[in-house]
Amino acid sequence: MTTGTSSAGSPAAKTAPTGPAGGAASPGLSPAGLVVILAGFSLSIADIFIVNVALTSIGHDLRASESGLELVVSGYGITYALGLVMGGRLGDALGRRHLFTHGLIAFTLTSALCGFAPGITFLIIARLLQGAAAAMMVPQVLSTIQAATDGEARARAISLYGATAGLAAVAGQIIGGLLLALDFGDFGWRIVFMINVPIGLITLLFVRRIPDTKAQRKPDLDYLGTALFGVAMVCVLVVVVEGRALGWPIWLWGLLAVAGVAATALVRVERGLEARGRSPLLPPSILARSSMRTGLMAVVPFSIGFGSFMFVYALVAQGSFGLGALASGAVLAPFASSFFVVSLFTPRIAARIGRRIVSVGAVVQGTGLLLMALLIAVSWPDPPLALILLILAFTGVGQALIGPTLLRMVLADVPPSAAGAGSGVLVTSQQTATALGATLGGTLYFSLGASAGDKSGALVVLAMLAVFSAVVFALSLRLPEPR
Repeated sequence: MTTGTSSAGSPAAKTAPTGPAGGAASPGLSPAGLVVILAGFSLSIADIFIVNVALTSIGHDLRASESGLELVVSGYGITYALGLVMGGRLGDALGRRHLFTHGLIAFTLTSALCGFAPGITFLIIARLLQGAAAAMMVPQVLSTIQAATDGEARARAISLYGATAGLAAVAGQIIGGLLLALDFGDFGWRIVFMINVPIGLITLLFVRRIPDTKAQRKPDLDYLGTALFGVAMVCVLVVVVEGRALGWPIWLWGLLAVAGVAATALVRVERGLEARGRSPLLPPSILARSSMRTGLMAVVPFSIGFGSFMFVYALVAQGSFGLGALASGAVLAPFASSFFVVSLFTPRIAARIGRRIVSVGAVVQGTGLLLMALLIAVSWPDPPLALILLILAFTGVGQALIGPTLLRMVLADVPPSAAGAGSGVLVTSQQTATALGATLGGTLYFSLGASAGDKSGALVVLAMLAVFSAVVFALSLRLPEPR
C-alpha cells in the first residue's frame, strides 16, 4: 500500500500530463490526495454490500417484502450506474475536485436519510438518492488519477483503485456484521448507514489535498442518451424484481419491448452525436474496439456473479445457516484476505503468464463455487464452518486474479485521448451488472426457495454462477495482453 501511494507523488506524477478529456496540465496527485479520493470511493463501494448483512433486520423492522429488500440493494446500484458517465462529464466541465466534494457531501447527507428511514418506501427512495450522490463522486477518482499522474505512478494508482474496489466490497459485509453485533447506541440496522456520516465528514476535511483539474474544452452532456439508457435499465429491473410478486402479467413482459426500443434508439442517438463531433454517453468508437468489447463481455458476467454471490450469501448465512450478522460477516474474512493478498501480486503474475491470469482465475473461481455447492448438497443446513472458510478463501483467490486484471485489459487499446470515456463505460457496465446480479440472484433464490426449499435455491444459484465463470474463461481466451 505504501509503495503504491508514494509513487503517486513522484516527480513524474507531479509533471501532470494532459487530462483524458483534454484537460490542461495539473498538479500531481500526492499520497495524501490519493488516500482521500480512494476513501470516498471505498465508501461508495462498501455501501453496495454493507446493507446485505442488515437485510433480515430491515425486513423485520420495516415489514418489508422480498422485492422491497432487493430494491434496497439494487436501487442504489442502478442510480449509481446510471449517473456515472454523466457525473464524469460534469467533473470535466466544472472541476473534478468540485464534483467529488459535492458528491461526498450529498452522499453523507443521504446516508443519514437512510439511517433515519421510518419505512421501506422512504429507505428505497433514500437509497436511490444515495446512489445518485455516489455517481457524482466516483467518476472523479479515475479522472483525477488519469489527469494528475503518468507512467508507473498512474499504473500503481489504478492498481490500488482496483484493489480498493474489491476489498471494499467484501469488507462492507464484514464491517456491517461487526456494527450490527456491537449495536452502538441501539441503532440496530441503521448503524450500517449512519457510520458513513462521521467518515464522510472526516474525508471532507482533507479534500483540498486533491488536485483541482478540469477539461480545457467543456464537454457536451448527453441528456437524451442518459434518459434512453435509464429507461432501458429501469424496464429490465422492474421485470426482474417485480415479476414473481406480480405473477408475470402480460403487460410486464411489454416492458422488455420498451427496453429494446430504448436500446435501439440509444444506439442511433449515440452514433449520430459522435458523427457530428459531439460527446455521446456511450461512444460507439470506443465500444467498437475489440479489447473493450470483449473485455466488457467478460466484466458483465463476472460482476453479475459477484453481486449475486454477495447478496445470496448474506441471505443463506443468516436465514439457513443460523449465523448472526457478525458471524456471517466474519466468515467472509478469509475471502477478503485472500483477495487482498493475491491482488497485490497480480501485476507480477500477469507479467509472467499474460492474459492467462484471467483464465486461471476463472477456473479457480468456478471450482470454488462448485465445491461450495457440493458441500451444501451433502451437509445442509449445518455445513462444517472450517470447510466454508477454506472454500471462500479459495474462491477469493480466483476473484483477485480476474477483477483487477480485467480493469487494465478492458482499457488496453483505448487511446489516452478517450481514456475518460472508456473508464466511464467500464465502471458503468460493472456497477450496472453488479446491481443486476443482486436482483437476479435474489429473485432466483426466493423463487426456488418458496417452491423447492432454500437448499435447492442456493444450489441453483451456485450452479448459475459457475456457468458465469465458464463464460469468463471462454472470453478470456480472446482478451488482449495486460499492460
